[in-house]
Amino acid sequence: MSVPERTVAAPWASVVPTEGGTDMKIGFIGLGAVGAKLAGSLLRNGQDLVVHDLDPGPVADFVARGAQAGADPAQMMRDADVVITSLPSPAASRAVLDAMLPEMGPGKIWMEMSTTDPAQIEAQAAEVAGRGALAIDCPVSGGCHRAATGNISIFAGCDRAAFDRVLPILTLLGRRVLHTGAVGTASRLKVMTNYLATANLLTLCEALVTMKAQGLDMATTYEAIRISSGTSFVHETESQLILSGSRDVDFTMDLILKDLGLFQALADDAQVPLELSPKVIEIMQDGARRYGMRGQTDRIIERLEEAAGLKVTAPGFPDELIDEEPEERGYEVRPPAAS
Repeated sequence: MSVPERTVAAPWASVVPTEGGTDMKIGFIGLGAVGAKLAGSLLRNGQDLVVHDLDPGPVADFVARGAQAGADPAQMMRDADVVITSLPSPAASRAVLDAMLPEMGPGKIWMEMSTTDPAQIEAQAAEVAGRGALAIDCPVSGGCHRAATGNISIFAGCDRAAFDRVLPILTLLGRRVLHTGAVGTASRLKVMTNYLATANLLTLCEALVTMKAQGLDMATTYEAIRISSGTSFVHETESQLILSGSRDVDFTMDLILKDLGLFQALADDAQVPLELSPKVIEIMQDGARRYGMRGQTDRIIERLEEAAGLKVTAPGFPDELIDEEPEERGYEVRPPAAS
């Protein structure tokens, strides 16, 4: 049983094919679960790539495959045309930017692909602009398995001229690229999508455990959801990992709690009285206490399994997600108003 092979753009959206390549020298900082896969797409597509990470292991792997090792963020910004960051926290992004800022100037580009605080990226982009350089707010969405194949989606917040400059790079990193508006808009939309995915995960956990308690076959339950109005990207990916028993989505409790907190902060700032979000945070905080901050988010189903005295698994499901969609050059997706 595998993830459906292809998802097409909504019929009311338009897509703009992208042609041409880039002769820019690119630095990539942060070779974690997502960053290493994004950087791998650049390397696989023949880009002149320099990489850096605090862990020497991933750096050595990239060097063995043809990349160069960067000494530090300052040197990378000094020598490269573009430096991309994919880091685990706003604090890490701030530290790396502080090191790069003195080397920024006209012609330099910083692409921030981390999931970060929207207000922070806005302030940082202003600092970068003050040096005459460009900052692109461009987080990704769609799962680590799609990052590995260059089929992940990318939101890009920046002015249109800056977007056009980096679009050839973005279409090597991802399949569907959406220009979201000014810097900060992409990060706002990214934390929204992570909130929605987590809320969906929790409802799926409740549905699966309840059907197990009712004596339903779990493979049949999976298919019933998949072909129904209840299906979703989260179901067609993460439910498979839950049912196989691996529960390894390559995303941890500390990271999702950061993202949920950022989304809740947006609501609080706008005085939107959310009702579900605080409960989602409460449940995931309990998961972090039980399974550790570095525990996989899909283990959240184990709270209900333990309470119900059940184990929700089924044969025939994969231990890891593999993107079966063939890699292709990405393209810009435009909403109806921009069509």
